[in-house]
Amino acid sequence: MQDFEDNPPLDFDPEQCRNESEVESKLIVQYLLPALGYRPNDWHQEVAVGSIRLDFLAFAAQVIPFVLDANSPLSVAMEAKSPKQNLDLHVRKLGRYLSSLNIRYGLLTNGKEIRIYARNQEKIQLVFQCKGREIQQELNTIRSLIGREYLKNQAEEATIAQTNLEASRKHEMKVIAVYHNKGGVGKTTTVTNLAAAVRKKGKRVLIIDLDSQANTTFAAGLANFDDEVLDEIESCYVYHLLTSEELYPISEVARKAHFCDPAIDVIPAHIGLMDEERKLNKLSFTKVTLLEKLKAVQNDYDIVIIDTPPSMNLYSTIALIACDYLLIPSDLKPFANQGLRNVRTFIEEQNSYRRYVSKPAIKVLGVLPSKISPMPKFVQFTLPKRKAVISNRYDFDVLESVIFEREDLAKCAEHSHTIGDREIPDPKSIFDFNPNSAAAQEFDALAMEVLQKIGEV
Repeated sequence: MQDFEDNPPLDFDPEQCRNESEVESKLIVQYLLPALGYRPNDWHQEVAVGSIRLDFLAFAAQVIPFVLDANSPLSVAMEAKSPKQNLDLHVRKLGRYLSSLNIRYGLLTNGKEIRIYARNQEKIQLVFQCKGREIQQELNTIRSLIGREYLKNQAEEATIAQTNLEASRKHEMKVIAVYHNKGGVGKTTTVTNLAAAVRKKGKRVLIIDLDSQANTTFAAGLANFDDEVLDEIESCYVYHLLTSEELYPISEVARKAHFCDPAIDVIPAHIGLMDEERKLNKLSFTKVTLLEKLKAVQNDYDIVIIDTPPSMNLYSTIALIACDYLLIPSDLKPFANQGLRNVRTFIEEQNSYRRYVSKPAIKVLGVLPSKISPMPKFVQFTLPKRKAVISNRYDFDVLESVIFEREDLAKCAEHSHTIGDREIPDPKSIFDFNPNSAAAQEFDALAMEVLQKIGEV
């Protein structure tokens, strides 16, 4: 059998085509398709899709003809007309065919003239044109546009590009706010130990403390002074990040915290944050400053975890505008449960503002049962009922993970060492304090569940 791709007929004579049927058989079937590398099972004649009737549809790979990807460069439509036909009269119809079938390339010929059009969204553009008698000398150019090997390469490149795009999207920095308007539900413990668990899985982590009580800052070991005169945080903390659109980038305010190994970057809070709220409220840009400054460190971190105050104030608002995801720790007790109504309202309010700044709605990861009694009877009988209340009455999902009230969690946060007559706070994550503990296993499970939910596993 003759290899037409490498050895096509020496010449094509347009005068051989006296009607449309001969243009189809002599030009397209006997000459053009083989010369472009299409084997008999790579093309179909008289293809019908709804009201569309294509003369030929050729494929660079074996796919179902009528299930075409809108971005696929795999196929080319070919329309043959009588030598007496003016091709200009058929361009619009060819464009409709390409758009309707999501085909990128179309060939239009009457034997005397050959044209190739490329679709760009809903419009088509002429990309090649030659006389029928010039086809032999223009064959390489035609192959470079609609040849089987060329389209295959285009498809492979498109697949690689899509894979790379999906991979880059998968690894975009994810921002998680940890919030409940009820205090004492284990928020600080959740932030620090979830961050440590994620960091030990190789993720680059940033913690932002937006609570004026600064519990997370203490738990991360950044506030280790025992006299306010020695307070070094007051000169540069999260307030400075929020007070200016241009000054104090995250790289200047973040500090290395060694409560976890490897260390974690932490933007500390300070008790002075409470006094600065009124001043920040007067600045028009304050609500979105954190959101904007996080964009500058997109490539520096994989996960950002924001600790929030137990209130519906400016700092919680800033966190819920900047975050992608929300985690709600709760001890599942009645007051914490009742507070979930306020949490729902607060989320809705911030989603309204997020639309204003072209930010999608917050994705709520769910309620995390935390500070839960580990007593067997409570776990067996009471805990399932309390979890059911969250989904049934308050319409929040409940995470599978549970953080129980463990002695190790209190001890690791209160860990210290002595230098001379001074006791220096030296808090540790549960993984650095007791990696084999039940609490460490619980936070490891939580990290895996969260990473799965945000597409980081």
